[in-house]
Amino acid sequence: MLNRKSEKILTNCIIENKENVYRLAYSYVKNKEDALDIVQDSIYKAMDNLKLLKNPDAVKSWFYRIVVNTSLDFLRRNKRIQTMEPEMIETYCPGAEDVYSDIDLKRTLEDLPIKYRSVIVLRYFEDMKISEVAEVLNENTNTIKTRLYQALQLLRVKLKDEASKENM
Repeated sequence: MLNRKSEKILTNCIIENKENVYRLAYSYVKNKEDALDIVQDSIYKAMDNLKLLKNPDAVKSWFYRIVVNTSLDFLRRNKRIQTMEPEMIETYCPGAEDVYSDIDLKRTLEDLPIKYRSVIVLRYFEDMKISEVAEVLNENTNTIKTRLYQALQLLRVKLKDEASKENM
């Protein structure tokens, strides 16, 4: 009985968050086909490992962790980084408001090391609480707070450098 209930909770989570999950995968791999493959693999892994879900109330962060880990595995396997195609995100996620108004911010965010970019994306683009980000990344809450602070400092410095270059 618990298994059926867990399946239903997971299915609802996937349906409710499908655009966000796709964008999360896309933020790592920068390619629509690869992001769709990652989402598909993540759904398969989640369904296959549903018995490992200890708390059905934490299904969203559990599933997001699977998506992040699958994305990182993909990057390690393929050892490649591709440029982002912003119009493709809008094509597959109409109504999504994650449009970069400042190209410097987009470029700077992409240049951040993955551990900082992950925290920024989950916290600000996926609107997760610090505790949820910590759960998704399987880290201590204080570690996430520190990484978030460091990431924001890096963004601030890099954006200031970009602005000073433009003013020259």
